[in-house]
Amino acid sequence: MHQTSKEVAIDFDGFRIYKDGTIDRFDGDPTVPPSESKTGVRSKDVVISSGSGISARVFLPKISDPTQKIPLLVYYHGGAFCVCSAFSPGYTRYASSLAQEANVVVLAVNYRRAPMDPLPTAFEDAWEALQWAAAHSGGSGPEAWINQFADLERAFVGGDSAGGTLAQNVVLRAGVDGLGGKARLVGMALFDPFFGNDEPDKLMEVIFPSYSGANDRTVNPAYDPNLGRVGCERVLVFVAEKDSLRDRGWGYYEALKKSGWSGVADIVDTEGEEHVFHLENPESEKAKARMRRTVSFLNQAHI
Repeated sequence: MHQTSKEVAIDFDGFRIYKDGTIDRFDGDPTVPPSESKTGVRSKDVVISSGSGISARVFLPKISDPTQKIPLLVYYHGGAFCVCSAFSPGYTRYASSLAQEANVVVLAVNYRRAPMDPLPTAFEDAWEALQWAAAHSGGSGPEAWINQFADLERAFVGGDSAGGTLAQNVVLRAGVDGLGGKARLVGMALFDPFFGNDEPDKLMEVIFPSYSGANDRTVNPAYDPNLGRVGCERVLVFVAEKDSLRDRGWGYYEALKKSGWSGVADIVDTEGEEHVFHLENPESEKAKARMRRTVSFLNQAHI
């Protein structure tokens, strides 16, 4: 890290934000190009909005029967709304593994990040990306792989950490506002999601100018009177024992169960593990168990 005399707004795990709105990302923000994996998963980058710069990486598993469409997973990466991207090495590996293991098309969304684009920009980008995906339901969307191989009546949304916040937000918005077309959201998978609790959040105060405090329903959906209208049929929440966000994931699960929502919710709590351990150590037995549970959840769409 270089020396600087700029005034610091907040130091966080993996980055520092200054009061002038700039940021130091300590890992240098590495990316990798799209490619074809050893398991036959192909990927390519697509533009969702040339005006805003929203993009995504599409992952297509090896197709054994091109006449049979497979589910679509729209995925939002984590990183405290400030770091990582859909093109980061870790997320590229993870999305490729999801596509291969679950036999789904993965659309990994690359939304704009704070602080250069403060919240709620990422939430608006996430919604625009989901609408863009849903526009393929008639087979006439802008991306050929999704048109040809993805079944938009068996669509899922997922995300980890801050990406879980985005996922919850857009699925709830789909339930309230409608998604359009013939797209059907079967389920939502949240991996160690970041949600607000009953205390003000310093990071939100820095990167979210309109943040209204602990009960801001954008990041604390337990306060959203529309929570019971979450726009999918099944929800699976993953939490980890040693994660500081564990209780927030449980709180969301309990609030959803009490909201009057008519779907089926489940939660998986992994003992002895930290935040997003499945990304940090994907070859561990507990990470593999989390992957198997995820695959099982996504494969429910095959019924």
